[in-house]
Amino acid sequence: MTVPTARRAAPRTVADARAQIDRVDAALAVLLERRAELAGVVQRLKPVGGFAGRDMERERRLVAAMARRAPRLGEARLARIMNAVIEAGLELAEQDRRRGTGR
Repeated sequence: MTVPTARRAAPRTVADARAQIDRVDAALAVLLERRAELAGVVQRLKPVGGFAGRDMERERRLVAAMARRAPRLGEARLARIMNAVIEAGLELAEQDRRRGTGR
């Protein structure tokens, strides 16, 4: 899958490079929020949710699959990134649960 905002047009100036980064960041924000929403659904459906219900083997497979798509980042960097993403999603799901909003 190609993400339109991730075109590899070579920027010629710092301003152009930053504008491209801003577009990627905007798309990334939307994707991260959607991922957190879906993770919240999973948390509500699992018999044991939250941090206690983490499936570390699934997370390892996810990171390995991502590393195949982004080999320059590699598994170690992607593992750190995804750990932060997963924890943020779990925190949001817990916040929604406490507030009774459970989106």
